[in-house]
Amino acid sequence: MHPLGLVLLGAIAIAGMLWVRSKPIAQRRSASIQIALILVTLMLIYLAVTGRLHWLGALIAAVLPFMRKLLPLLLRFLPFLKHLYKRKQAGSQHAGNQSEVQTALIRMTLDHDSGVMYGTVLGGPLQGRELGTLSEQEFLQLLSDCRAQDQESARLLEAYLDKRFGDSWREDDPGANNSSQNVADNNTGVMSREEAYSILGLEPGADAESIINAHRRLMQKVHPDRGGSDYLAAKINQAKDLLLRG
Repeated sequence: MHPLGLVLLGAIAIAGMLWVRSKPIAQRRSASIQIALILVTLMLIYLAVTGRLHWLGALIAAVLPFMRKLLPLLLRFLPFLKHLYKRKQAGSQHAGNQSEVQTALIRMTLDHDSGVMYGTVLGGPLQGRELGTLSEQEFLQLLSDCRAQDQESARLLEAYLDKRFGDSWREDDPGANNSSQNVADNNTGVMSREEAYSILGLEPGADAESIINAHRRLMQKVHPDRGGSDYLAAKINQAKDLLLRG
C-alpha cells in the first residue's frame, strides 16, 4: 500500500478509536463494529481502485478447496464450538464490565471486577479534570459547587469520596451540615433505559437473567452494609426495576 494510504488509514483508525471512547459504555461494542466495517470497506475500495482486488479473489480461490475438506470436520465439532462460545459469552458478562453514572457535573465509572471508582468533572472551573488528580482542597471546592448547582452531582461525588477515603474526608468538609445525605428527598431522578443499561454495565436488550445477575454483582460492591453508598445502591435498584418492567 502507498505510504499516504497507510497514513490516511491510520488517521481514520485513530479518529475511530477516539470516537468509540467518547461513546457510553453500552454503545462501544456496536461503535467498534461500525469502525471495523468502515476500515474494511476502505481497504476493499483501495484494492479495487489500484487494480489489486484480483489478489483477494485468487486467495479465496486457493483457500476454497481446503475449506471444502474442512467443512464436514467443522460441522462435527459444531456443538462443541457452540458450547465454547456460550461459555465465553457468559465469562465476558462477568469480567471487565463497567457501570457508568452521569449527572450534570460528574461522570463516574465503577469497575465491576475491582470495585474501583473513577470519574471526570463535566462542568465548572475543574471541567475536564480526572477525579483521581484532584487535591483535597479541589475536592472540597468541587463538592461545594455541586451542592450549589446540582444535588445529584453532590450525592455522586460524596459516594466517590466515601468509597475512596471512607469517612475521614467529612472531618474537613466545611459544608457538612449541607451534605446531600441530610436531604430528606431520596429521589434519584428520572432515568432512561439507556442510562439504566449503562449503570448495570449491560448491552441494550440484555435479558432478565443478565439484568438480575448484574444487579446482584454490583450490590455486592456498593451496598451500604459493605461500606458502599446509599445513592449508588438506589441508582442500581432503580436501573434494575426499570429494565425488568419491560
